[in-house]
Amino acid sequence: MTRVPGVAAQIRLVAGLRWRILRNGLRRKSNRLDLIGMIFAGIFAAFLIFGVSTGFFAGTRYFLTKGHASGIAFLFWAIFLCWQVFPVLVAGFGAAFEFRTLLRFPLSLRAFYLIGLAYGFADLSAVAGTCWMAAMLLATALARPLVLPLMIVLAALFLILNVTLERLLASWLERLFARRRTREIFLGLFVLAMISLQFVGPLLDRHGEAVRRFGSHFLVYLAPLPPSLAGRAISDSLQQEWTGVLASFAGLLAFAAAFSFLLWRRFSAQYRGEELSETFAPAQRPSKMTRQERSGADALGRLSPQVAAIVRKELRYLLRNGFALLSLLLPPVLVLVFSSPFAGSRPGPHRHALSPAVFFPAMMAYIVFILVTPAYNCFAFESRGIQSYFTAPLRFRHVFLGKNLVLALVVVFELALCITVFACATGLPPLPQFIATLVAILFVVAGQFAIANWCSLSFPRKLVFGQMRNQRQSGMAVLIAFGVQIVFAGVGAVILFAGRWTQDAWLPAEVFGMLSAVAILGYFASLDSLSELAEKKKEALIEALCR
Repeated sequence: MTRVPGVAAQIRLVAGLRWRILRNGLRRKSNRLDLIGMIFAGIFAAFLIFGVSTGFFAGTRYFLTKGHASGIAFLFWAIFLCWQVFPVLVAGFGAAFEFRTLLRFPLSLRAFYLIGLAYGFADLSAVAGTCWMAAMLLATALARPLVLPLMIVLAALFLILNVTLERLLASWLERLFARRRTREIFLGLFVLAMISLQFVGPLLDRHGEAVRRFGSHFLVYLAPLPPSLAGRAISDSLQQEWTGVLASFAGLLAFAAAFSFLLWRRFSAQYRGEELSETFAPAQRPSKMTRQERSGADALGRLSPQVAAIVRKELRYLLRNGFALLSLLLPPVLVLVFSSPFAGSRPGPHRHALSPAVFFPAMMAYIVFILVTPAYNCFAFESRGIQSYFTAPLRFRHVFLGKNLVLALVVVFELALCITVFACATGLPPLPQFIATLVAILFVVAGQFAIANWCSLSFPRKLVFGQMRNQRQSGMAVLIAFGVQIVFAGVGAVILFAGRWTQDAWLPAEVFGMLSAVAILGYFASLDSLSELAEKKKEALIEALCR
């Protein structure tokens, strides 16, 4: 009878399997480029984490040397909130792995639990939190060496508690968002919440004293929570109140045990084969063409049948994706929020004089950056439908024309809303500057479409409607998008400043007009080459989007 391997052996086998999958995947050029892009993103994140770590180091040393050890609780709260909230903001940069795939292997429940918990340390927030805790430990070793042993124990317990809670919340959210409509509603509320954060500054300026009084009373209710318990344990140890230290430590252990028990129950349900599905029972639906559909068909009659079909499909994808529709509100709201403090024509206590001639091009460039970025992965939501493009009687030039046309219409609609909001909030810039900005937008959008189409073929990445976790764009696609946006922004800034330097107000509009004509011609000239490239990339596209 074959002996079943132990938990350590099972974890070692799974780790070896994951390493072999990664190593074999690097044989493909696209995966190697994706890894390069992620390395550059990781370097940027490392500099950011290191900069924040210096703040945690300085804060810990200050609190310990100046006798304000209770302030360490604020540092623990910062780590706790970043660890639990930040994964929602950068869900795609975590460990992209479905734990249910482990169930095809004869793993024990204990090994399944430990592997799922270990993957929590691969999140960016976990790496950042661990580095910040290391900075606090280093500061403690230099400032108060006698407190270091207790700090090490608290840091280890705090790390385990945070990663357990993060995995538990992620598992609960996964169950809650099993249906697409629920995910879209939550993501819509999340976007609105992020937009609402823009109003925090003006509200604090106006009602700062009342907010501070409310905050001082509210802090009392945070005392029993883990970050406050960890900070109180350090403060009590400096005052040699060991009863308080033991009470805080017991509270942390109780929280860690409770979270571990709940996570064990969730992973047990998954281990037993819990299946979360959003599939409805099949039902026959009457097929009829409404007056709106007939009018839409007539409106697209000037396009070729292939392009018109792609346009209809893209519009239906847009209308079915509630989060995408709601996100269209983001650009005009951002214009309203960012323009209100810089309205020079309307004096006020919190307004700064900034000419619309300077602010309008910068704001429009930011909006275009938000709207055009999805074009760099335009096949993200095709999934298995990508195979239809290779079997249908059309060429990929028709596919790109339809997709780019829909995105161009979205850009025009959003820019019209943003310009209207900008005009109401601050007023429009002078006519030469206004025309130059519009022509520059045409140049930037047309110039990026060809690059974005090539990037979509070379670095495809499958995404799911409304899903948060594991929604990561290709690392190289993100790197190319940022690089191209920076180049276009630099070219535009040089041309706009050239108009000021030469005292010729209409020079930027003329230059942008010529560049726009070249960009449009280059775009149409690239479609045939992209069609040939799509045939060469057929297997890579199908493999990336159908898995």
